[in-house]
Amino acid sequence: MPAARDTVAIASLLAGATIWGLIWHPYRVLEGMGVSPALAATLTYFVALLLGRPLLGRRLAGFRPDRMLLAIALAAGGCNLGYVLATVHGEVMRVLLLFYLAPLWTVLLAFLLLKEKVGLPGTAVIGLSLAGAFVMLWQPSLGLPLPQNGAEWLGLAAGFLFALANVLIRKAQALSIEAKSMAVFAGVVAVGLMVLPFEPAPVLMPAPQAWLLIALVGLVLLATNLFVQYGLTHTSANRAIVIFLFELVVAALASWLLAGEAMTLQEWLGGTLIVAASLLSGRLETRRSDPA
Repeated sequence: MPAARDTVAIASLLAGATIWGLIWHPYRVLEGMGVSPALAATLTYFVALLLGRPLLGRRLAGFRPDRMLLAIALAAGGCNLGYVLATVHGEVMRVLLLFYLAPLWTVLLAFLLLKEKVGLPGTAVIGLSLAGAFVMLWQPSLGLPLPQNGAEWLGLAAGFLFALANVLIRKAQALSIEAKSMAVFAGVVAVGLMVLPFEPAPVLMPAPQAWLLIALVGLVLLATNLFVQYGLTHTSANRAIVIFLFELVVAALASWLLAGEAMTLQEWLGGTLIVAASLLSGRLETRRSDPA
């Protein structure tokens, strides 16, 4: 029934947004157990990859990887690993708002890679995103309104890679949902393995009590990916982007309750402009998907 399917799709996206608004916390717990964020991300996504391979095996029968899928895997892998590192080491909401500048990069990358015209709505997305970042980051004593530390730069870079992965996926129309899901998991593992040798502290294997949390997070990542893919398949882009913004609400509450972090009025104002850009970007996606 369409109504029931619509309800399940919305619930799936809300579940995904909720989990992504909370996922930083178990990684901070793992860091407290002596597991570095890079190692934790590599291991949890490896668990998701191992669990997902037999689950999606039949749907991947006959599939052959190519260069486009490799590019998507690396972009998505860098995005997810950067997201974990940034939210563990930085202030959660500042990192997330910088990540949510992704619509700005999407408009620019779609113009460069897909030859899509920017137009007035695209220009508005760029303007709102930049204005939001300017308001949020501006401190007269520091000069240019730029990210203030490595975690914030990682959040910004993760948002760019998220936009790049999405544009590449849009370009590769033949790519299946199953292939995309497995590419994301494999990409995080691959990028994580490349980053681990450069960890400032020696990489230690997790203590026995950490393995249960690693396995649980890996299972949650797999389930979240499946929830989100189902929701996106049965929900318009305009509606989905509004639901995804629920992640910011969850993250704001969780970072306040669990980490004692609170945003200033200036950061709320900048964040409002960035959210407005995301909403406008969702309308652009819907317009592209409508038949001519």
